[in-house]
Amino acid sequence: MLLPRRSALTLALATPGGLVAPGIRTAAAQGRRETLLIVSENPPNSTDIHGVGANRPAYEASWNLYDRLMTFGSKTDAQGNESYDYDALRPELAEDWDLRPMSVTFRLRRDARFHDGSPVTAHDVKWSFDRAVTVGGFPTFQMNAGSLERREQFVVVDDHTFRVDFLRRDKLTMPDLAVPVPVIINSGLARRHATEADPWAMAWLRSNPAGSGAFRLERWVPGQEMVFARNDAWAAGPRPALARVIWRIVPQAGNRRALLERGDADLSFDLPPKDFMELRESRRLKIVSTPVENALSYLGMNAVRGPFADARVRRAVAFAIPYERIMEQAMHGQGTPMFGGPAQPASAEWPQPSPFRTDLERARALLAEAGHANGFDTTLSFDLGGATVNEPAALAIAENLARIGIRAGINKVPGANWRAELLKKEMPLFLNGFGGWLNVPDYFFFWAYHGQNAVFNTSGYRSPAMDALIERARFEEDRAAYEEAVRGFVGLAWQDAPRAPLFQPWQNVAMQNSISGYRYWFHRQLDYRTLSKGA
Repeated sequence: MLLPRRSALTLALATPGGLVAPGIRTAAAQGRRETLLIVSENPPNSTDIHGVGANRPAYEASWNLYDRLMTFGSKTDAQGNESYDYDALRPELAEDWDLRPMSVTFRLRRDARFHDGSPVTAHDVKWSFDRAVTVGGFPTFQMNAGSLERREQFVVVDDHTFRVDFLRRDKLTMPDLAVPVPVIINSGLARRHATEADPWAMAWLRSNPAGSGAFRLERWVPGQEMVFARNDAWAAGPRPALARVIWRIVPQAGNRRALLERGDADLSFDLPPKDFMELRESRRLKIVSTPVENALSYLGMNAVRGPFADARVRRAVAFAIPYERIMEQAMHGQGTPMFGGPAQPASAEWPQPSPFRTDLERARALLAEAGHANGFDTTLSFDLGGATVNEPAALAIAENLARIGIRAGINKVPGANWRAELLKKEMPLFLNGFGGWLNVPDYFFFWAYHGQNAVFNTSGYRSPAMDALIERARFEEDRAAYEEAVRGFVGLAWQDAPRAPLFQPWQNVAMQNSISGYRYWFHRQLDYRTLSKGA
């Protein structure tokens, strides 16, 4: 059932009694131009990106509520759309920095204030970085990806000068300081809510942001709505055009689309691929599509136990997948195919199409070679939160697997439980996706294939040869040697096939034609600071 036709944004701005005096009309119109209404399916579960289980929508909340020392610049991408620029680091809370071979020293803005009015100091930066490398889980892994591992690396020189000492020369260290994780937290405020059992105030910061970002949290009704108000004292960038952002959760895709088409909502980016295809064809809304850098959607296989521990079985599955059918029926063309490429990596670029294509005869031969000529029973799992794409893809894969003797039952996992199931690393077959924040191949493989067995190595895959190639690439300064290592680990990934690449996803965003300033970011969430709304 679709929402009633009344404008949600009008409701948000209406005055009691519904009567507006003539002198107020201009202010009301200005208020509408400065208020953005976003509708999405999945709500943030935290405002603390360091928190256990913080989901991707939580990254958006944190990105806009907090600042970091640095950010990335912007560029125009190949499609003519505005995008962040991985190769251009820009100041945020840091006014400037002095990069040396084994350290970097930041000079902080003296006019920067947290939302409660207290000054941002180097002591806050150190406390925040110490927290990120100590609490464990995703934030600590992310810091480690840039060789940010020990609290002793973070040094307060004086109140407005902060130094990071490097453990080793690592090309990922500087960009890793500009991703969402190393936020600067108001340590004085957080400490007042810390306890002996919770020294980093994890419980309190989950729903009480303590940042200095361009927006403050005005209201949060978990699972329903989050409202942001502009921080007019923000010192780390140009004053945002938007005074308020209302982020409303509308679970049904049909309702979100209807709100957009009626003009009752301004922007949404998690509609099904079929909707984006139709909206693009209708030309009634502005649609921006960006291939997500360093990202793949894939069919994962458990490389540790059961029949999929044998690489021949995994390759058999990779050759049985109905790739074209998935692109047509599940994605409606809204993605870049990552199959049907050459037998060996064509370059050091990533992602690039794998050599797998639908070849049932080859799949049967590999299965027989592995001792499973009669097939076997298994389970194919997917995240029910992404059922619009996952369900037709899973059904198509299961149908083709049956043709080579693999009988796969479908396991629909509720979205709230999906991350926990992935962490167990027990599912034999599963549909999933991963995108690396730092746009280099070795970063993607460090998370997804390295034997450190990080959360995103969802197959539990381990290979000393793979580890050696990834580590060689991470710290290699000679370009030719680096590219050789990249081609080596990409080729090994195809040979061992712990996951079968399906497609590179697109970040699709639908918005009213009056909206401008949208910028694609690697974290695939919205940056409110650059958005504006015309009449």
